Amino acid sequence: MTAYNVVRMRVKPGRVDDYLAAHEEIGIASFPGLRSVAIARTGERDFCFIGQWDDMEALAAARPAMIATLDRVRDFLEDLGGELGVTDPVSGEAVLEREREMA
Repeated sequence: MTAYNVVRMRVKPGRVDDYLAAHEEIGIASFPGLRSVAIARTGERDFCFIGQWDDMEALAAARPAMIATLDRVRDFLEDLGGELGVTDPVSGEAVLEREREMA
């Protein structure tokens, strides 16, 4: 069953371009089971990374590589406060998915 991970983060002032460029350099083919990636801008310096995975097993197996990716951008991120650190991650299996039918 399709799984998703969503990671909320805030980029330090003046580092947004660096943050996005670092993600563009990472090939999703290096993450087996990763179907797609999106980064949504939710504020001036706030972003959510959204990954779509084949299943929770693929997502779980990729955690070491995801941590290595985070390590590449960690210096660009601000602490979110509230003992969260620089990210606020969640993940789980899809319970409802819909796509618009294209004509």
